[in-house]
Amino acid sequence: MNVLMVSDVYFPRVNGVSTSIMTLRRELKNAGHQVTLIAPAYGQNEASEPDIIRIPGRKVVMDPEDRLMSASDLRQLSTTLANQTFDLVHIHTPFIAHYTGIRLAREMGIPCVETYHTFFEEYLYHYVPFLPRALMRYTARHFSRRQCQDIDGLILPSVAMQEALQRYGVTTFSEIIPTGIELADFSSCSGSHFRQSHGIDADRPVVVYVGRVAFEKNIEFLLMMLSQLRHSLPDVLLVIAGEGPAERKLKRLTEALNLSEQVLFVGYLERSTELPSCYCAGDAFVFASRTETQGLVLLEAMALGVPVVSTAIMGTRDILNAERGCRIAPDDPVQFAETLHRVLTNRELRQRLSDEAREYALTWSAPEMVQRMMRFYETIIQRTHGQATADNGR
Repeated sequence: MNVLMVSDVYFPRVNGVSTSIMTLRRELKNAGHQVTLIAPAYGQNEASEPDIIRIPGRKVVMDPEDRLMSASDLRQLSTTLANQTFDLVHIHTPFIAHYTGIRLAREMGIPCVETYHTFFEEYLYHYVPFLPRALMRYTARHFSRRQCQDIDGLILPSVAMQEALQRYGVTTFSEIIPTGIELADFSSCSGSHFRQSHGIDADRPVVVYVGRVAFEKNIEFLLMMLSQLRHSLPDVLLVIAGEGPAERKLKRLTEALNLSEQVLFVGYLERSTELPSCYCAGDAFVFASRTETQGLVLLEAMALGVPVVSTAIMGTRDILNAERGCRIAPDDPVQFAETLHRVLTNRELRQRLSDEAREYALTWSAPEMVQRMMRFYETIIQRTHGQATADNGR
């Protein structure tokens, strides 16, 4: 099968969507399929790959890490791709990539599917705070409903996302297919090396957050929780790995809460060595996002045997509800701190959760999820072919 993917984001832009696309591309190619990806050019640290078409663009005003692809360059794609034959278009983001993917699919006469990666209802108001939240929620729902009705098939990463779109009135044929995790990428690490390189004492209790340092990730909640936890564990340290638009505000809050000795911002880390070691430097991984459609970082931590303490809201429920390798914490800073305290102060419990986590992560392997994706692709192609045949027979 030859798949054309379109996205408004991809590496070197680091986020969950980029990781999801990378995993899917790699597994499809490992299974013998062809994948071409259309993505923005960032002008930095971009390895040249023959199956990635980079489109120049400009920085997004509200989020300068992102790029808005050039409309004129996107219009030329029909010529660029004229000599290739694709079976299906797979869209990954709802901005200009969505409309480009729809146009290309119609020009080629092939079906179009889209993965709904982002829960915009609880996302947009962080970036347009000067408009009423109720208006932004209405806009997000209307926007999502219209876009989802444009496509032939919808891929959802979690039950929570399916439930949300059903409330919006979306009726597009869909299936829940999580991204899965490349277990080989998270099979070994050196937490002690990470601690040594950052001057962290070997016996110090450490909790780790990995992900974008963005408003919707609810890291402010983790700082409020830490402010409570330090009363019972004065030497506890929170390591925050990642960068993003909320970093400056969070550093100010860290100082305001007098947490400068309890918080370490380490920025983006190299994915193959530094990032796994950062996970393993933690006695626990903490997470409190209310907008995740899946939460791949939870699985990454689990695959490395790091116990997870997290709220279970939106997509994280699908991973955490099995209650293996984790403790689900209430969405309250005081009670979250109490739950985390029990994990950090009980070595036997941490070891049991670590063993459970490694075993549980195996059930989320990327190859298995890609097999489900291939079956979904084939179903969509059959459905659209059948519809076209019926339409021609009228």
